[in-house]
Amino acid sequence: MKDAAQIEPDLALAERLFDALREASLDPPGVTRDAYGPGEERAHALCLEAAEGAGLAVSRDFAGNSYATLAESDSEERTLIIGSHLDSVPHGGNYDGAAGVVAGLAALAGLVRADRRPRGDVTVMMTRAEESVWFPVSFAGARAALGCLPVEALAAKRSDTGDTLAQHMRALGFEPEAIAAGQRHLDPARIAGFIEAHIEQGPELIEVGRAVAVVPAISGGYRFRKARITGVYAHVGGAPKRVRRDAVAALGHSIAGINAVWDRLDAEGHRIMATFGVVGVDPAMASWSRVPGEARFTLDIRGVDLPALARMRVALDDIVAEAESKYGVTVSLGPDTGPRPAFLDRDLLQRLRDCASARFIPFHEMPSGGGHDALAFHEAGVPTAMLFIRNQHGSHTPDEAMDLADFAEAARILATLAATH
Repeated sequence: MKDAAQIEPDLALAERLFDALREASLDPPGVTRDAYGPGEERAHALCLEAAEGAGLAVSRDFAGNSYATLAESDSEERTLIIGSHLDSVPHGGNYDGAAGVVAGLAALAGLVRADRRPRGDVTVMMTRAEESVWFPVSFAGARAALGCLPVEALAAKRSDTGDTLAQHMRALGFEPEAIAAGQRHLDPARIAGFIEAHIEQGPELIEVGRAVAVVPAISGGYRFRKARITGVYAHVGGAPKRVRRDAVAALGHSIAGINAVWDRLDAEGHRIMATFGVVGVDPAMASWSRVPGEARFTLDIRGVDLPALARMRVALDDIVAEAESKYGVTVSLGPDTGPRPAFLDRDLLQRLRDCASARFIPFHEMPSGGGHDALAFHEAGVPTAMLFIRNQHGSHTPDEAMDLADFAEAARILATLAATH
């Protein structure tokens, strides 16, 4: 570990690659790297070119995921994978996803430069279509590589073009037929572990004054995408309050109730989040002179604190019952599509801690509030861990402002981990 802790990642390569990615995907006020489109494809080409120039072996799979490997051809060790995605949201920032890919490439380039060969293969994986803003599918590229992408996902339509995931794959020369046939490129039994470095998507690392965090868990919980409140439309001047069945009033009651429970849990020190992300009424029926008879909403409750999640779920049922009784409406939450919280691999997390300590890098520990490609690997049974990198102004915004000095600390941890594989 002591020798491995001396290896420096190729930070000059990282800086050049970040600049090239920004220039190739500039879409003011931010960058756009559209999933299975020109923006993402250019990003993959740039990263593969940089990897090949650094002396790594490069390849792609049938779903278009890219790989850069520091290979030991005679080794029987399982492969260690470092990875993240290269797509972005429209007009997003330059670092969400890309920071993890570039950190892995800089780390392996540093090993090549130091003539340090690990016992087994180490691969940087560049996934496709992690951002579900493009296709209503979670972690499409990673799940396809693992043989876990449902066949019906191939029919999902991209939000801007209306073409299916299969059509977009085929247009770039990839093979959706392989996914339909149930093939997989990555065998979980042959993977020693998957590590994803990612910018933090909130302010916690800024608040605690740390450049990096070890991420022991990924949030899950309850996710209602098709919730609906049904009341009765009525004339605003003819329907006194005692006879109204106001769907929007019931929605307001529900929003206030959930936020009051969240306040109590927060005050007790529980870590949980709740968001009514989309609320609305039927625009064809809505009018300033009509009591709303229907309201629709989404509700996302997430965290890794299992007792708090359970309390919030009980509270939600109580609040729904109160809204129905008080306002004379019917509330249908619809299907719950939320994933379970994911508690990541303890041994791999400890290796990240040990690598950080060997390099005298102070680190924080915090769960991830968002989902990541790491979740796909965890669900496939692969030992999985994550690192967060401090980042100003959140993510999915043109204002992402990761400092390269903070990025360098994450890349050093990855280089140490790779060198000791």
